[in-house]
Amino acid sequence: MKAALFALGFLALPAWADDAPSGWAVYPTQKSYEDLLTDIKAAVKENGLILVTQAGPTQAAAARGITIPGNRVIGVFNNDYAVRVLETSVNAMIEAPIRFYVTENPDGTATLSYKTPSFVFSPYLLEGGEPLRNIAADLDTKFQSIAETAVK
Repeated sequence: MKAALFALGFLALPAWADDAPSGWAVYPTQKSYEDLLTDIKAAVKENGLILVTQAGPTQAAAARGITIPGNRVIGVFNNDYAVRVLETSVNAMIEAPIRFYVTENPDGTATLSYKTPSFVFSPYLLEGGEPLRNIAADLDTKFQSIAETAVK
């Protein structure tokens, strides 16, 4: 039952492109899951951020004999942003690295999505003030550029 519910969650994600949850940016593509993974990693580097973390259940499930659609969370950030965020709000650093989410669709294409940095940092704006708002806005621009580069 858990596996069926888990799989249904993956099937629903591409529908978000038209009705994304608040604070999310969603980019459906015609690319394969593997191609989109390769392209997002290159776009992160090209835009001056660093791939800090990667996690996904697909390969671990396969090792257990379970086939699920491709699914990877990729955390990106860099030290410059880390230092700047810490200067505004120690608590806000719990959100770093900020993540991209690559999901494989039933038709073999892939979707790139992420919570916008402004949305991610919004709970900390009372503490971080205008400087944190400016950092988040700068990261919004970077994340959009990364996404648009990756999905071309």
